[in-house]
Amino acid sequence: MFRLALAQLHVSKIKADNLGRAQKIVKEAAGQGAKVVVLPECFNSPYGPGFFAEYAEKIPGESTQVLSEAAKECGVYLVGGSIPEEDGGKLYNTCSIFGPDGKLLVKHRKIHLFDIDVPGKIRFQESETLSPGNCLSMFETPFCKVGVGICYDIRFAELAQIYAKKGCQLLVYPGAFNMTTGPAHWELLQRGRAVDNQVYVAAASPARDESASYVAWGHSSVVNPWGEVIAKAGSEESVVYADIDLQYLADMRQQIPITTQRRNDLYSVNSVQEG
Repeated sequence: MFRLALAQLHVSKIKADNLGRAQKIVKEAAGQGAKVVVLPECFNSPYGPGFFAEYAEKIPGESTQVLSEAAKECGVYLVGGSIPEEDGGKLYNTCSIFGPDGKLLVKHRKIHLFDIDVPGKIRFQESETLSPGNCLSMFETPFCKVGVGICYDIRFAELAQIYAKKGCQLLVYPGAFNMTTGPAHWELLQRGRAVDNQVYVAAASPARDESASYVAWGHSSVVNPWGEVIAKAGSEESVVYADIDLQYLADMRQQIPITTQRRNDLYSVNSVQEG
């Protein structure tokens, strides 16, 4: 068993403030016994096509240096939400994960870009400014293997299935669902991915800011393999904790053994390209 923390940060237009707030909240979480800490999507900048180029950084860079130092100082595995990354003239929505020694373990570029159009409610096109990542991203801890996605990635069940197939017992999704998709699908998708794959699912959102151009839903949460929400934030800035019980996960898989009952002779979901 280990403690997981989701940091639901308030994100402003001032990058230095966002980085300072992230450092402070990682220390707070570590002080409460967290071994893995997850920050929200776009934790260092406002979320939107108009902000990505302005706030974009190389990796390594200013924001990832702060994350590396925080992980090392606090001795935690730090899932660094995401930041706009610039590389080779392209922009990506990128999550960097650091180990307790401060070293970069893996870098996940958002695979599925958030391009939606719900008439009268929301239109958003990440592909107008961002390029998609092309790799799956997993990392090892002494506790379990962890699979990483960013926000819209959670809608694609195949990604979660592949992560589970490769031995991941925890899936983490820094995300920023909005006031249309949030109340409808945020919790539903987390519970679906958890039950389908008999894994823990954790999703970390920014805190809600009604004055922002893009208003995040909030409600960062952790779901267990039975589909129960075992930790959940409100809409304000906060840290939520969940104890990840891998024995419970093993027991559940034994009681409902879907992994061994799959008809691999009839169907299969496989990765084409590895990270």
